[in-house]
Parts: sequence; structure tokens; C-alpha cells
Amino acid sequence: MRHRLGPRTLRVLLNLWPPFLGAGIRVRAIATDWSYARVELVHGLLNSNVFGMHFGGSLYAMTDPFPAILLQKQLGPDFKVVDQAARIEYLKPGHGRVRVETRVAPGEAARLREAGRDGAKLLPEYPVEVIDEDGDVVARVYRTVYVRRRRDAPPPAGSAAA
Repeated sequence: MRHRLGPRTLRVLLNLWPPFLGAGIRVRAIATDWSYARVELVHGLLNSNVFGMHFGGSLYAMTDPFPAILLQKQLGPDFKVVDQAARIEYLKPGHGRVRVETRVAPGEAARLREAGRDGAKLLPEYPVEVIDEDGDVVARVYRTVYVRRRRDAPPPAGSAAA
């Protein structure tokens, strides 16, 4: 049986998760409908690169689990959702406080649920921007998420097998 975490509990646990804790990454908000997450990172000694800017790995890590988590929570236990791939574009040096706001609209989950009702593998891509205090985009991360209806899931409502 899978453990069900609410957004508040998940936020607290992610803030204690060693990769986030060590990098100084803080999860500030997760919407109760799982449509949004806001993450921040303050520039410091432990997340600087050799040039005195934000370490790229920390900027990348800020985006890591959120599209998959938000989708999994919206789609529910009948679907398997995992990170498939990602790529990052560094656009300008990062200094100070940066933030990431990941959004997955509830309509997106409905679209994927319908597209995957027959068990097809889906690979939606979500661009996520790392924004600095001036509102400039420091980096853009393109996250590809693997989505597939679980084989042991009950047939979807309205299908011939139902």
C-alpha cells in the first residue's frame, strides 16, 4: 500500500531531504490541488561554483521532482509517473535568491488521462524557469516525464472492458 502524503507534509519532508537541505533549496509552497510548487534557493558558500555564481547542479536540482510529483498526485494511483529526461540551458549568471515556480494545470492531467487510457506511453515535456530577484530568467530546464496507465489499474470508466 502506498503512503499518501498531503502537500504540507511533503513540503516539510522535501525541506529535510539531504540533497535539498545540503544545497540550501527550500520548498516554499505546494498547492492543495497539486497544480503548483514554489522553490527558492539563496546563494551561499555551499551552493557556489568556482566563479562565485550559483552552482548549476543546484539550479537544476530545484526543478527535479516537481513536474512528476504534481502529475502523479493529479493523475492518481492508476498511473505511473517518473522523470524520463531533462536538459538545462544556462542563460545568465545566478546570484542572490532565485526561485522556480512549477505549474501543472488540472486540465493537463485530464488530457493525459484521456490520451493514456489505452496504456500508451506518454512523454510530455515541461519547461521550468529559474528566475532571479530582478525577474530575469537565469536558466530554463526542460523536464520530460514518463506517464503510463498501470497495467493492474481497473479499466477506465466508459471503456469496453468496464
